[in-house]
Amino acid sequence: MSLGGIALAADFALLIVAATALSYVARLLNQPTIVAYVLTGVVVGPIGLGLVGEGDQLIEIVSELGLGFLLFLLGIEMRFDDIREIARPVGAIAVGQAILQAVASTVIALLLGFTLFQSLMIALATTFGATPIIVKVLGDKDDLKTLYGKVDVGVLIFQDIYLVMALAILAVGTVDNVGEIAFSIGRVFLLMGVIGVVAALASTYFLPALLRASAANKSTLFTVGIAWAFVFIFAAESLDLSIEIGAFLAGLALAQLPYSTELKERMRPATNFFIAVFFASIALQMEVDQLLAYWQEAIVASVLLIAVNFVIVFGLFYSQRFDVETSFLGTISMLQVSEFSLVLGALALEQGFVEEGILGFLSLMALLTMPTSTYYVLYNRQLYSIVQPFLQRLEREDTVDAQPLEYENHAVVVGYSRLTGELADVLEDAVDEVVVVEDRAEYVEELTDAEYGFIFGNARHGDVRQEANLSGADVVVSAAERPDVNRRLIEDAADALTIVAAVTDEEASILADVGADYVVVGRALLGEEIGELLEKLEDPDALEARLAELNDRARDGSPRATGSAATGGERDV
Repeated sequence: MSLGGIALAADFALLIVAATALSYVARLLNQPTIVAYVLTGVVVGPIGLGLVGEGDQLIEIVSELGLGFLLFLLGIEMRFDDIREIARPVGAIAVGQAILQAVASTVIALLLGFTLFQSLMIALATTFGATPIIVKVLGDKDDLKTLYGKVDVGVLIFQDIYLVMALAILAVGTVDNVGEIAFSIGRVFLLMGVIGVVAALASTYFLPALLRASAANKSTLFTVGIAWAFVFIFAAESLDLSIEIGAFLAGLALAQLPYSTELKERMRPATNFFIAVFFASIALQMEVDQLLAYWQEAIVASVLLIAVNFVIVFGLFYSQRFDVETSFLGTISMLQVSEFSLVLGALALEQGFVEEGILGFLSLMALLTMPTSTYYVLYNRQLYSIVQPFLQRLEREDTVDAQPLEYENHAVVVGYSRLTGELADVLEDAVDEVVVVEDRAEYVEELTDAEYGFIFGNARHGDVRQEANLSGADVVVSAAERPDVNRRLIEDAADALTIVAAVTDEEASILADVGADYVVVGRALLGEEIGELLEKLEDPDALEARLAELNDRARDGSPRATGSAATGGERDV
């Protein structure tokens, strides 16, 4: 390897090591890793230590792919079924917010002394929500399935569509006259439509068979997902479109399939790697004077935008007949300057629309608002309890009823087999819905056609457990033989009747100590006994007595009709 190649590799390695270290610190502080990635570029780049500079070829290539994979993840998160039942109010809020927030951002920028064109670019960049951050924080709080969480996700989906359109327009670059602008934009949207139709047809006729064949091997599933993204990236590049548009449409095609949750989890480490380099590279483009060129304006704009946007978004929620609490909780999640402002700012800089100082202004606003917003979203209900006396006078009776969760009053069965399939029939008599979580490809077709819900994925993944709404389940039955998976299930479903399997008595004892209500040692879950427990689900005293009887029998080593042994934990019913 040449000395130049060694230097490139050293710079790249330094960037990754710094990003890893700062990401760890960010997690300790409950901060989004995107903030850590931007700070990585600040620390090691020209603004800070000057160890890595702009122009590193390897970093530029990986950074460009990072932007593509950021949009790929954005697309794969966009499941239209999540907002179908509340599409009308969500659309009204999203459109209203886009228009009013753009006007407010333009006015604020003009008042701060920016030119009209600069103000319009700033407004364009600050109209979008921080989708990855909001989804992550709400997921950690188990609030994605609440009414306000579903509305927020729906608004973000609309905003993401605006984002892709804005990226397409900016990618056209500077042209000489209005006719050329119209022709270039029309060509871009026509080609986007062609690629979109191809993606939709593939999602219906080609991808299901491909992913079903690939799902048996998780490494193959990961490879297929990466390859699918690169096919669309290559197609977009060949048609002179931005690679992020192709990547977004590739993710969108995958999002509507049952494999999307598991595929997303499998691909997340690789995509996070590329995304880290992209956001770090943004700061590498700036000097200290460029980042701080408008630091006073950035502070004032951050405060004003948070205040003005709160009024706008709360008013829009309230106008759609949501109650005061839902309006407040939904609003407070949507107030930060998004990481996508940096994406648009970087692209606008590359195309010559703005200078480095505007990118520094947007970067500083993001670094100011994203960290603070994480905390006020985490503690949104505590904040609501403070302002509730002042907002309560706005409450009315004819509000939108809380939408039912996707899975509510339900049982979750982890691991599908003939026996657990029979258990599902028993469970259906005790709860409103049964949800099966399974990651073996041979059962996908059968479970997709079944009457009960189905999530393809491994229950050790947090997104899979959140989608199954474990924290709201009444019953959780797991045939998984991994104690770490069962432990997570028990912890997430603290209020449910939890029945899990164990291979050894030692594992059974550990799971019982964690809080499992009933642990079956051996491979067979006992249908008769579980059915008997479910019959007593509505009678806490009878359930408690039967659990105690079974546990005493297991501890005494008394013979059982089936010959299996079991143990149980203590249940607070």
